[in-house]
Amino acid sequence: MSETQDERLLKHLQMYNTIDPLRAWQLLGIYRLSAVIHRLRKVGYNIVTERMKVQNQFGESCSVANYKLEN
Repeated sequence: MSETQDERLLKHLQMYNTIDPLRAWQLLGIYRLSAVIHRLRKVGYNIVTERMKVQNQFGESCSVANYKLEN
């Protein structure tokens, strides 16, 4: 049986501590990262949201979430 999105994300956070939506999509196949974060928070994981500024493909400034697992 393959890992669930929750399991893949938790393993990634435990190894690397942070993730953003683009990395979640590229590395873990998770399109709605915030939904998975919400489920992990509901079962007790302390995941904080930090906003970061990035540029999109058109050179425009955008704000995206960066999630961090706190111990």
